Amino acid sequence: MDFRNVILLAGGQALMVSAMSVVIITSAEVGKILAPNQLLITLPVAALFVAITFTSIPASLFMEKYGRKTGFVWASLFGVAGAGLATWAIISKSFWLFVCGTTLMGIFNGFGNFFRFTAADIVSKKFKSNAIAYVLAGGILAAFLGASLASNFKEAIPGATYAGGYASLIAGYCIIFILMSFLKLPANKIAITDSSIIAKDTEVSNHLQAKPARSLKTIIRQPKYSVAVICGMFGYGVMSFIMTATPPAMGHTSQAVRTTIPFVIQWHMLAMFVPSFFTGTLINRFGVYKIMFIGGLLGLCCVVVNQFGESVWHYWSALVLLGLSWNFTFTGATSLLTQTYRPSERGKAQAFNDFIVFATVSIASLSAGALQHLYGWQTVNVGVIPLLIIILACVIWISFWDPDRDQDQKRDLRHNQQKIKAV
Repeated sequence: MDFRNVILLAGGQALMVSAMSVVIITSAEVGKILAPNQLLITLPVAALFVAITFTSIPASLFMEKYGRKTGFVWASLFGVAGAGLATWAIISKSFWLFVCGTTLMGIFNGFGNFFRFTAADIVSKKFKSNAIAYVLAGGILAAFLGASLASNFKEAIPGATYAGGYASLIAGYCIIFILMSFLKLPANKIAITDSSIIAKDTEVSNHLQAKPARSLKTIIRQPKYSVAVICGMFGYGVMSFIMTATPPAMGHTSQAVRTTIPFVIQWHMLAMFVPSFFTGTLINRFGVYKIMFIGGLLGLCCVVVNQFGESVWHYWSALVLLGLSWNFTFTGATSLLTQTYRPSERGKAQAFNDFIVFATVSIASLSAGALQHLYGWQTVNVGVIPLLIIILACVIWISFWDPDRDQDQKRDLRHNQQKIKAV
């Protein structure tokens, strides 16, 4: 496995998620101070996800033409501009300027969300799940760094609460610029999905000619692709919906609970990313469908916990379950997606997936604050149950339909037989 590039991509992922963490923790509070209407307090974080949505396809097309390294490097400048604009917006007390700042940060994320796909594309089939998981594991640093920046720099700029946290993100995006500059991703290097080697275009030209790129419509019609997109969009959407509603919900409780918002979000993000060290191994061992199914069940457990109270313990345990649910469903969905397209199709297949996923996340983020304000915390949680049921139903269906299922069972049987012989 290409550890050097995977580590650089994981570093970029860590800093990108750290910035998102700062926005998630603070934007609702900034909205309470600056927004002309309390129904708009989650608009800044929603704007970030809307920008991700509408950047996904252009970002993919740009990087297919000019290379992913070029895209990552230049996109980091949008992050620098966005963090700077958000800082100035808080200082000048302009809500709409703050929304513009988070939007620019979202444009960078539209490029940065291809970190995980890039890692998968530069390794052999055997290590795809691991590479995806290792890059997502970069978010572990973000769990500490994001919460630390949000709390320690809260009053760093006198008279502009939370502006210091966004000012610190300028340095973070500059570091991403530097990290991405050291990537070595030759334009003519791709991973063959049905081989255990990495080869150059010139070495696999016959392979690609034998399997030309299919239309996006044909790719989407594959049951595996459809299930990967559905589980990815609902898994991420449910997580974003509940996570975005959590700070406003906690903000309407006691002072003791309000002060623990960074703590709860920090543990939520740890739960999102710590499992990434072994999620890839679990997928290889037990199969992607079982891991995605467990992710859906964990999401339901989160909803159940949230129905029984609004103490710090309830918020903490529910958000930990939510983070685990996201890791299993999203890592599993991404891993499944990489099985559905050929090297020549990766740009459009990945771009369409991210467009649908983050369109769902945008809607979830935009509606979370308003629904929490109008209907309350319990109703917000009950509302995601149908989406989690859809995830479980899709996984059950595809696990029986998948023609590779018998091969997976034979692989597991061989593995067990080898263990018995070893004993």
